Amino acid sequence: MLNLEALVQVPRRGVRRDDREAPIHGDVEAVVDRLWRIGGDVGWYDVDRLWALRGLLDRMVGGPGLRRGRRHPSELRPGDALDFWRVLVADREAGRLLLYAEMRLPGEVWLEFEVLHDAQAGPRLRQSAVFRPRGLLGRAYWYAVTPLHAVVFGRMLRSLVRPAAATGPRG
Repeated sequence: MLNLEALVQVPRRGVRRDDREAPIHGDVEAVVDRLWRIGGDVGWYDVDRLWALRGLLDRMVGGPGLRRGRRHPSELRPGDALDFWRVLVADREAGRLLLYAEMRLPGEVWLEFEVLHDAQAGPRLRQSAVFRPRGLLGRAYWYAVTPLHAVVFGRMLRSLVRPAAATGPRG
């Protein structure tokens, strides 16, 4: 049977990327459960204030901000609104979640999470923020926010892979 979600890919040319990986030392299913609860009332795992600030800035320029929340607290499906993201792929079995930013930006943004299985290294979670800049302003934007990515995406990834006993509902 053809898996159409596997065909949805993030652009690879003309983009700026922030790729991070972390080993999953606990239960893989628990990590996927946390990933499927991201956003909305649960928040963004350890970086809620920074996402809230980004949502406020987005609303100030006419974007949706974080006000949309999510349809269901633990289910995601393609087409769902997730704060200022749109779910493109939600393949729980494969451990893949792909979001597209609907916030106002000088370009396009995708945020992808994938559980990777390696017989030698063990399971790990890959998180990729991909930005396709629009013009010089888009490139300037990327370089301006790159230092924040180390904080936001690093802390979020570490919180997602933290063993379940160490992680509460907010990360």
